[in-house]
Amino acid sequence: VQLVESGGGLVQPGGSLRLSCAASGFPFSSDVMSWYRQAPGKERELVASISSTGSNTNYAESVTGRFTISRDNAKNTVYLQMNRLDVDGMAVYYCNVYRSLRDYWGQGTPVTVSS
Repeated sequence: VQLVESGGGLVQPGGSLRLSCAASGFPFSSDVMSWYRQAPGKERELVASISSTGSNTNYAESVTGRFTISRDNAKNTVYLQMNRLDVDGMAVYYCNVYRSLRDYWGQGTPVTVSS
């Protein structure tokens, strides 16, 4: 299993970013995919999840209405569109899949929110 995140960077408060996670080594279209984030000094938290077909999504209350998770099973890629970012969104964002009784993680992509 390999998960490779990209798309992080520096954004001004109120700005937008789109994260991507390219997956390989497992049947991507069969699994729930998730995005987590970890801010400095805080525990890793679930941001959003999407079902295998993309028909169902779930979000943390703090991002509902601003973030959108989506996936392209033909490209083995999951996305996180982040709008109206604020300083609370500053963190390292990780792609996740849970399979074979364990979590798999990418290396993370950092998001900095600053003017």
